[in-house]
Amino acid sequence: MKRNWIITIVLILFVSFATAQTNTGKDSKKNLTIKEWKKPADGKSTRFLDHVTKYNSKGQKVEEIEYDSKGTVTNRVVYEYGSNGKVSRQIIYGENKKVLRIRKYEYNQDGTKHKQYNYAPNGKLISVKEFEYIQNNQ
Repeated sequence: MKRNWIITIVLILFVSFATAQTNTGKDSKKNLTIKEWKKPADGKSTRFLDHVTKYNSKGQKVEEIEYDSKGTVTNRVVYEYGSNGKVSRQIIYGENKKVLRIRKYEYNQDGTKHKQYNYAPNGKLISVKEFEYIQNNQ
């Protein structure tokens, strides 16, 4: 009898944990905008918008915007996704709304990043970053 109760409790905990994990993923970010406000430590200054992150209907990050204390956009990143659901391209804009850099990505079969290609606004390749994954066995 005790054993049945223990099994029941374990199953309830497992289902609760699995449900909580599901709700913390992309589903919880669908059509979401997150605004981050900053307030100086002096306590006299008013808060100002520091950062905005926007997600689409699939829960994918589509835009990040950084602001200075005067409300001017200092940096903007737009994310584009490939058919695999991974970021295929990032476009980085400066405060003058001009493209500063374009990043394109390649992925390994397991979904991890393989390479990042960095391009100038004119399309010239500037650099390539390769990702290496090393499993640490302790």
